[in-house]
Formats: sequence, C-alpha cells, structure tokens
Amino acid sequence: MVLLIAVVIAFFVPWPANLVVLILGAVGEIGEVIWGRRLARRWRPKTGAEAMIGKRAEVVSRLHPTGQVHVNGELWEARSSAEAKVGDTVIVRAMEGLTLLVEPASAQGSSHRDDEGGDQVGFANGSHKRKETHGHQ
Repeated sequence: MVLLIAVVIAFFVPWPANLVVLILGAVGEIGEVIWGRRLARRWRPKTGAEAMIGKRAEVVSRLHPTGQVHVNGELWEARSSAEAKVGDTVIVRAMEGLTLLVEPASAQGSSHRDDEGGDQVGFANGSHKRKETHGHQ
C-alpha cells in the first residue's frame, strides 16, 4: 500500500524528488511486510483440539464413563469421570486421540456472564447470587 501511494505521488513531483519518493515508498513497503508478518505470527487462529478445550458440550448418549457429546455441531465420543445423563452440559477438558475427556459443568456456574449458570458465583464460603444490573454490564 505504501509503494502504491509513493507511485501516485511520484507522478506529481519533479525529477529528482520523484526518485526519492519511490525509494522511500519501496523501503516503507518492505517495513510494512515485515511488520505484517510479525502480527500474523502473533495472532494464529486456534483450530483442532486446542480450540475445543474449555467448550461446553451437550450429552447425546449417557456418559458412564463413555458416551457421545455434541460440540460445535459435531458428534464426538467422550469419556467422563462422573456420570452425565442425556441433555446434561459438560465441559471439554482434554482430548485423547479422537475421544474428548469431559467433566460435568458445575451447578453453580462460573463468574462469566456468558456461561450457563453465570448468575451465581462460587466462593469458598458458599455461593453468591449475582445482583441484577437492569440491563447494564
């Protein structure tokens, strides 16, 4: 983009200056490419197993200890240390081969508003009901 702008500017400046503008544009373009590559390395999209860790899944066939769950519109084999019935929500904790290792979602939920049960926050001395915010975050 910097080089394109330099080429356009070079048409409107006299002879020795347009050469300088083109050289500066080429140097700027090289810097822009290096900077863009660094940013691209930093923000790689999560895919595969690492993207599923922490996701919520719905139990499709009873987990005792193995069964099937539905995650992101896909049906997966799953294993759980605790029993879960059809329709229960579980959280993906790891992946062994093509089997998800899951655990039941806690009844109290978490402090995240997006989570199911997020209206309650767990504390060491019990649970606390989140106050109504009347539409405010």
